[in-house]
Amino acid sequence: MAKKYLFYDQKQSLIIPPNLNDWLPKDHLARFISDVVDGLDISTILRYYEQEERGAPPYNPRMMVKVRMYADAKNMQSSRKIAKGMHDDMGLRYLGAGNFPDFRTISDFRKIHHERLAELFLQVLELCKQAGLVKMGTVAIDGTKMKANASKDKNYTLETIEKKEQKELERIARKIIEDGIKVDEEEDREFGYDNKGYGMPEDAIERIREAKKILEEKKRKELEEYEKKMEERKKKEEETGKKIRGKKPKHPDQMELDFKSGKKKRPTANTTDPDSRLMKTRNGFIQGYNAQASVDADTHIILAAEVTQDCNDKQQLVPMLDKTIENTGKVPKRGTFDAGYDNEEQISQYRDRVDLYIPTQKDWKQRKAMREQPPPRGRIPKNMSHRERMERKLLTKRGRETYKKRGSSVETVFGIIKSAMGLDKFLLRGKDKVDSEWKMNCTAYNVLKLWRNGQKAKA
Repeated sequence: MAKKYLFYDQKQSLIIPPNLNDWLPKDHLARFISDVVDGLDISTILRYYEQEERGAPPYNPRMMVKVRMYADAKNMQSSRKIAKGMHDDMGLRYLGAGNFPDFRTISDFRKIHHERLAELFLQVLELCKQAGLVKMGTVAIDGTKMKANASKDKNYTLETIEKKEQKELERIARKIIEDGIKVDEEEDREFGYDNKGYGMPEDAIERIREAKKILEEKKRKELEEYEKKMEERKKKEEETGKKIRGKKPKHPDQMELDFKSGKKKRPTANTTDPDSRLMKTRNGFIQGYNAQASVDADTHIILAAEVTQDCNDKQQLVPMLDKTIENTGKVPKRGTFDAGYDNEEQISQYRDRVDLYIPTQKDWKQRKAMREQPPPRGRIPKNMSHRERMERKLLTKRGRETYKKRGSSVETVFGIIKSAMGLDKFLLRGKDKVDSEWKMNCTAYNVLKLWRNGQKAKA
């Protein structure tokens, strides 16, 4: 007798139309994101479409926000991946509800509304507060270097940019003369999407000129600084009647370009993304941005997210604490940072408001000191400087516990966003857009934390 199996026929016709609610388990992430976005205020996005009554009806903006947020949480940064997922991923099919926007529509939605999408960060953070996930006992702040959508090989000095600008203009003129009238497909390939077939291909000239403007401003400032130093030097020599020993300040034109050594060099700007900067990491130099995050060390919720062009964290302590307090409406009890934030001028502004834990040496040296040195005892000597007090404070029992929270919170968050969520490189260009992209991914991360917290509560 043949074995019996449950009925299976891929070509069967369904008598009752399928219900979208039957597609996913009740606790699926897509359902949760749909509920969250339904409760968010997206009136600023809606107004953009309501101002124009002409043309075909656009996709529902709330559906597009849901798709974008789910994609960010599920390691789908590329618009083409999202468009493919609208057919292949059950979560995206559920959120799309029979809509299949193409990759260009998905990409344009993010570019057009990047600022408005970034504003949703605060609304989601408020939901985290209501869920009791914003404790503000200890806040951990750190920065991570993120690659820009640009190559470091596209960095040029002012002189080379001027040559490049002229060559690009000559190339365009020669191309127009040689080719004459082209078919539409050829124009699209040369000039880019939605260009009329005249003007600059892919906005190359605009980006070159933007980079040139940045370098001219840098050169102006360096010349002012050089002239000021030379004037002070001359004045001092006249007062003393003696020549000052040592090297004279170098004129900006004498500085050499040297990427490998990292020494002082002639200023450069990137012609692909002029806002990005050449930054040093443990694995060498990258063309990128410095992405900052403030994290609740007890719940791992992101409290503030900002992007800066600074190559280090020296000037970020005050701005990030200010933003954390602004976003949450509370002052944290304690704040823990790495040695990159060791800036007395910035620390002094928060010393009396927040219990700060900032090492005065590199992380590995600080960990070694904590392993090998016993906790200090007795009263704090009165003649200790602020730095010596901080070094002593980090070796106390509370100091060790607080500093350890930094590595297990904010660094863990960076690891999840870069590896699990797939944001290891920014896709948008320009500081404002990159800042929005960072906030959008931090929003998706917080939604994931909310969802998992609800899953734990049910269990």
